[in-house]
Amino acid sequence: MKHPGPLLTLLAGALLAVGISIADLAAGTGAPSVAGAASAVGAASTTTTAPPATTSEPPKPEVPARADFAGKVTGGGASIAVSARDGHAIAYVCDGKRLEAWLQGVTVGGKLDLKGASDAGLTGSFDATSATGTVTAAGKTYRFTVPPAKKPAGLYRAAPKVKGKAAKVGWIVQPDGSQVGILTTEEGPAAAPPLDPDAATTTVDGAPVTAEAISGLAGTGDF
Repeated sequence: MKHPGPLLTLLAGALLAVGISIADLAAGTGAPSVAGAASAVGAASTTTTAPPATTSEPPKPEVPARADFAGKVTGGGASIAVSARDGHAIAYVCDGKRLEAWLQGVTVGGKLDLKGASDAGLTGSFDATSATGTVTAAGKTYRFTVPPAKKPAGLYRAAPKVKGKAAKVGWIVQPDGSQVGILTTEEGPAAAPPLDPDAATTTVDGAPVTAEAISGLAGTGDF
């Protein structure tokens, strides 16, 4: 009796493997292929959404009810002081030689819209960190961003007499202690005499003079 040849043996093995696969699929126990599993994982990955990114704006600086600021305008050439008190504000800009202007007005929510003589004007805003805006005086417009001014820095004025006649003086004392001001007499404007900011005193035409520290509440005077 002859034994089956190698070809028949291989054929029988192949038929047996096919039969086992069909039985497994019919019983629901067939395992997915590696490629199929990878495709399923990829599909799951593409449908997963990342949580939305959240951004939070930094809190805006507080607008104080009372504040004083002083400094130089952008580019130099003049200095400015701003004083706000409970809804009113006063500003003074000068170059220590001839140019000067007093401005005043109402302020709401830190906004500044101040007016002065000879078409002088100031628009801007302030908060606890600075006062910023533009100011126009004597036909010139300056931009400014100036820091808070703590006493004795700030804005001062006086009304002395020179040669028996009324005069006016305005000073801006900077946070670094430097100062600039103008004395206006019948003869015109000139550099103001030095002010002792700690004592708020000076000497004008040989006579001692006490200066007034300006605040936004003193907004009705004749500047």
